[in-house]
Amino acid sequence: MEKEPVGTATMPGIGFGTLGNVGDAGCALVEAALAEGYRHIDTSRYYGNEEAVGRALERSSVPRGDVWVTTKLLHPKTPPMPDIGRELDESLRRLRTDYVDLLLIHWPNPDVSLEWALGEYAALRECGKARAIGVSNFPTALFRQALDLVGDLAANQVEYHPYLDQRSVLDLVRKRGLVLTAHSPLARGAVLGDPVLQEIAKRRRLSVAQVALRWLVQQERVVAIPGAQNVEQLRENLKTLDVTLTHEEMAAISALARGTRIVDPPHRPDWDPA
Repeated sequence: MEKEPVGTATMPGIGFGTLGNVGDAGCALVEAALAEGYRHIDTSRYYGNEEAVGRALERSSVPRGDVWVTTKLLHPKTPPMPDIGRELDESLRRLRTDYVDLLLIHWPNPDVSLEWALGEYAALRECGKARAIGVSNFPTALFRQALDLVGDLAANQVEYHPYLDQRSVLDLVRKRGLVLTAHSPLARGAVLGDPVLQEIAKRRRLSVAQVALRWLVQQERVVAIPGAQNVEQLRENLKTLDVTLTHEEMAAISALARGTRIVDPPHRPDWDPA
């Protein structure tokens, strides 16, 4: 499986984004993902499925040390400055593990001191409860501020797909040797009807989803975490790692950027210019 270096570890290039997969069905799908070969599971306290993910990790025959597990705390819809150590302990209890591989700040929040939050996260990394720390949904200016506070963050998880140019964040990620984790990599399905992607998919005998995902993971320092609703989608997404797009195909997909942003809630930060 393709991987991107994160400090002394490596993050698998395709993960399973578990948003929307809850309860027993969510647990079964995470367990199926591990059985199919996924070694990267992305969750969040706010998704309401850490317990389901934890049960799947426990049931799976895959050793915990072989699975990259990401979770997120500090969402604007939760108390702004909780006891972060206690919150992570609760996540670890639900995930049935002693540590997470990556702990992210889920969203920036002007009511929360970034210096305080990253200081708390760094302390949790120091004691081994988080192997790496980072941020999510941080535009470039805020990302720079975060890196000024903690220079060895691992990743910024942002919306990234063929319709949304994230060049500014990606340039900073590459300059600092970090990873951009692409959430909503298919723009919640918006890219699936695109004629350019459809033409490439037809010519290469791939699905449109596979083409869009391959465009992401073929880029330096980019990891994608597509969701899935069934085992067939899990398999299709993972097969992305078996193909390579040409330079011309990559350029044609890059040219599709039109500033389309799918995840744009009221608590959003000031995004980078489209």
